[in-house]
Amino acid sequence: MADWTGAGRTTAEIYLTMAERELHKVSPSYEALCRAVADSAQVCALLDQLPTPKRQPNLLLGAVRFLDGPVDTPARFLDFVRSQWGTVADVMLTHRTQTNEPGRCATLLPLLATLDQPVALLEVGASAGLCLYPDRYAYRYTTNGQEHLLGDSSVSFACAVTGPVPLPNRLPEVVWRAGLDLNPLYVDRDEDRRWLASLIWPEQTDRVARLNHAADLVAADPPRLVVGDLLTDLPALADEAPIEATLVVFHSAVLAYLDQDQRNRFTDVMHELQAKRDVHWISNEAPGIVEGTDIEPTPLGRFVVARNQVPVAVTAPHGQTLDWLIQSH
Repeated sequence: MADWTGAGRTTAEIYLTMAERELHKVSPSYEALCRAVADSAQVCALLDQLPTPKRQPNLLLGAVRFLDGPVDTPARFLDFVRSQWGTVADVMLTHRTQTNEPGRCATLLPLLATLDQPVALLEVGASAGLCLYPDRYAYRYTTNGQEHLLGDSSVSFACAVTGPVPLPNRLPEVVWRAGLDLNPLYVDRDEDRRWLASLIWPEQTDRVARLNHAADLVAADPPRLVVGDLLTDLPALADEAPIEATLVVFHSAVLAYLDQDQRNRFTDVMHELQAKRDVHWISNEAPGIVEGTDIEPTPLGRFVVARNQVPVAVTAPHGQTLDWLIQSH
């Protein structure tokens, strides 16, 4: 289970796990860097000076990229971290892991399309809100050698699907959208865009292009992004959603950065919300992060899309694949 809170593990173990489970065969350069950090007692000691949640591998890697530091060889990377530690630490302390992959909309869209329309979208851990626009993108789904095209946007996402996925014939009708984040990012700010780009692994140049195109689209009609905590501020924002729309609260790769007690509290918040009105809870997280989604076997590095804690599909983390598990009702 991908849990990046660091609870119960040494810094070396966190970085070695990242190398073995998340980066192997996906980002060779970052795999080598994380293995080097795990083997460096000096760098691990520096990281140990930070609060546990701030020792995350993606945060260190993103900080060095943000500072235009070297990520081509482990030796140069470690030298930069050691020699520039004060600056690196400052970036890690003032920033968060806020990967905002709009391609995930391709794996959320089929589920959104099964709901009564129109919908109101509320994303927790929204980052820059790029996933709040599933109705503004275009999609190319491939299954059994056949293509299913949807939308005519200049921003298009490809997704390979298997299983009885209910591929929609129309985009969802979104009448309200808002995001909640402790530190929202804004795509019309150069520094925020730079940070978003810094969080993308070096080999994934296609993701950089997707990010830039989606950011341009969103900048033309920015979403409402609210500074707030998902454990305390979600109900008030949900109350603002129009009652005549189907309210969807969703999140992708967010709860892995909470500890187990915080996840339990978030589940309580969602249940309380659902007791007040009809709310659909859609999660896209690593297996087991949301209670009820620890399905086996699940390939390493995959997410589970669930509706109200019931697994619906297994997905690639950036929206590349969608393996549907159950027939939609």
